[in-house]
Amino acid sequence: MAASKLQALWNHPAGPKTSSSLWAPTFKWGISIANIADFSKPPEKISYPQQVAVTCTGLIWSRYSLVITPKNWNLFSVNVAMAGTGIYQLTRKIRQDYFSEVQEAPVEG
Repeated sequence: MAASKLQALWNHPAGPKTSSSLWAPTFKWGISIANIADFSKPPEKISYPQQVAVTCTGLIWSRYSLVITPKNWNLFSVNVAMAGTGIYQLTRKIRQDYFSEVQEAPVEG
């Protein structure tokens, strides 16, 4: 029974024999994990362009993964994680840049 399930997974159109269907999204998890590791970084170290790219990539490819045949749930889940971590990082950066209570002291001359 287990052998037939493994055979079905192996021969599936989104199975491990296809590079774009399994391995690319699997390695893409590294980006989400790195973004989660950056949650402990101070917000001033966050890059707007990088996080906008991570967020947009996550949103666009999440949608794409649901309209292709067969649906690729690994691709969907990694891109939802990318969009979520990107949105969280952008929120941290925006709060720090625009809603922070700390004001710079005026320079006296």
